[in-house]
Amino acid sequence: MTGYILSRVIRAALTLLITVSLVFIFIRFSGDPAAALAPPDAPQEVIDQYARAMGLDQPLWQQYTSYIAGLFRGEFGYSIHTGRPVEALFFDRLPYTLHLGLTALSIALILGISLGAVAAINRGRMLDRFVMGFSVFAFAMPNFLFGLCLILIGALVFQVFLAGAGAYVLFPALTLGLAAMGSFARFARSSLLETINAPFMRAAEARGVPFMRRLILHAAPNAAIPLVTLVGLSLGSLIAGSVVTEQVFAWPGWGSFLSARLRRGTLPPCSFWFWPWPSRW
Repeated sequence: MTGYILSRVIRAALTLLITVSLVFIFIRFSGDPAAALAPPDAPQEVIDQYARAMGLDQPLWQQYTSYIAGLFRGEFGYSIHTGRPVEALFFDRLPYTLHLGLTALSIALILGISLGAVAAINRGRMLDRFVMGFSVFAFAMPNFLFGLCLILIGALVFQVFLAGAGAYVLFPALTLGLAAMGSFARFARSSLLETINAPFMRAAEARGVPFMRRLILHAAPNAAIPLVTLVGLSLGSLIAGSVVTEQVFAWPGWGSFLSARLRRGTLPPCSFWFWPWPSRW
């Protein structure tokens, strides 16, 4: 067991090292970061000053070793716009993103599994077709379009603005978790149908066990096994989708912060937004 865990840790560390190395190489060869940060009419002396401040005048291998050493020490550099440490900016916005993501995951799990169970119990009926149609709609609907529709309906029909400062988390969370909700509904239905038709369920029915007891105590725990894997796979899509959702609803999370930088054109196209430069800058 120890060897298995150690091999997994080593493999994860190598994957992370290769990833950050590729990012470092691609960023360095995509252009001159100092020239991108400096004003368009800046003289060469100013560009050289930027390069010296960020350590870009050093050899490439020395920049790489300094970058990797900083990552291992937990030093992720300073913002090229505010001068604040990256971790401070990150943790300022992280609670909002976690609040949104966990709420979206909870909504997707509760509603998705419930709808999937209802569809499985009513297999072949109109309710089953309606739930499966809704799951396809939820999976195919772009979250930004659904969010804009919610905002327009709230503003035009109910005279309530669902975005901006002080907005309630329910509506952006519902938008973010819509696709995951459709996936959970489909997987819950198929997994529950497979479990209901299993031999041990027929044996329990033959012994006279009530239907709801069979469903809750026997079918549900076995049907939940594939859903655990799906939850882990859905976390990545929720994190990626939060960038768009937070921008649509002006939610003050990390995704909204990144989108604002990109929209204002303050994120240099050829350099890191956060650079591992010294604090004296």
